[in-house]
Amino acid sequence: MKARKVVIAIMVLLAAASMAYANGQKEAAPAADAKPVVLRLAETHPADYPTTLGDIRFADLVKERTKGRITIEVYPASQLGQEKAVIEQVQFGAIDFTRVSVSPLAAFVPVFNALQLPYLYRSEEHMWNVLLGPIGKELFASLEPSGFVGIGWFEPGARNFYNSKRVVSKPSDLAGLKIRVQESELMVGMVQGLGAVATPMAYGEVYSGLQTGVIDGAENNWPSYESTSHYEVAKFFTLDGHTRVPEIIIASKISMSRLSEADQALIKQAALDAIPYQRQLWAEREKASEAKVRAAGNTITVITDKAPWQAAMKGLYDKQPTSIQYLIKRIGEVK
Repeated sequence: MKARKVVIAIMVLLAAASMAYANGQKEAAPAADAKPVVLRLAETHPADYPTTLGDIRFADLVKERTKGRITIEVYPASQLGQEKAVIEQVQFGAIDFTRVSVSPLAAFVPVFNALQLPYLYRSEEHMWNVLLGPIGKELFASLEPSGFVGIGWFEPGARNFYNSKRVVSKPSDLAGLKIRVQESELMVGMVQGLGAVATPMAYGEVYSGLQTGVIDGAENNWPSYESTSHYEVAKFFTLDGHTRVPEIIIASKISMSRLSEADQALIKQAALDAIPYQRQLWAEREKASEAKVRAAGNTITVITDKAPWQAAMKGLYDKQPTSIQYLIKRIGEVK
C-alpha cells in the first residue's frame, strides 16, 4: 500500500514538472519569436554632426544589447520636422525619440528655462556635474507629467553671437541688430536685455534669413555656425560664451510604456553610455570647425571681460520665478 502511494506521488510530481516545463516553454516562445520593434529618432543636425553620431551610437548600443530585437532608426537633417513640431509628435507618440536643445523643450516644461540662463555654469565640467548628478535626475522626472521620458544628455558647446553687419565686442554693439533666437521666451529676454531685436525663427530658415537680411545675426556654437554655412553669410563671430544650453534625448512616454521595464532600463542605460563618445566627437568637431572658419577669414572677437555682459543679464535673472531661482542657487552650489 505504501509502495503504491509512493508511486502515485512520484507520478504526480513528474506530471507537475512536465506541466511546468511545458508552460515555461510556452512563455519563452513569444520572446524568441517576437516581432522586432522599430522606433524612430528625429534629429535636426546633418548626418555627420556630433549629436547625430551620438544618436547613432545610442541606437547601435540598443540594437546590440537586444540582439536586434529593438532597432532605433535615426532621421537626421530635420527629415521628420523642425524641433518644436517634433517635440509635439514625441509627446503624442507619433515619433518615439528626439534629440533637441532644451530651449524649445522649455515651452513644454518651464523648469528647463533654468538651464538656458546666461553665464550659469563656471565651466564645461561644472555643467556635466549638474546634468549627471541629482539635479539632472530631477529634471528628467519633471518631464514625465508632460508625456516625455528623459534618457540622456549631449554636449552642446558654448553658444556665441554672430552677425553680418559689424564687430561686436561689447553689449552695446548689439543694439538694433535683429538676432535670431530659438522659440524660447527666455532666449528672447536675453537678446532684448543686450539691446538687440530678438527674432524667433526655425533653425532651418536661419541661412536664408541671414542671406536676405530678414535677420542680421544669430547665436550658436562653433560646429553649428560652420556646418550650416552661416559663417559664409555672417562673417563676424563674437566668442562671448553666453550659454551652454544642454542637448537632451527625450522619449515618448507612450512609446516607452509599450516596452517592458527591462527594455526601458536598457534603453536609458544605452543613452547614458553614448555620452562619452558624443563628447569626444564634439571636442574634435569644435576644433575642426574653428579652424575652417578662421581659414575663411572671418572676424573673430574674443570676449575676455564678461562683467558688462553679466551685468546686462541681472534683470533677466531677477524676474525668474521662485522655482527657477531655487534651482539656479542649487546649480551654483554644485562643485
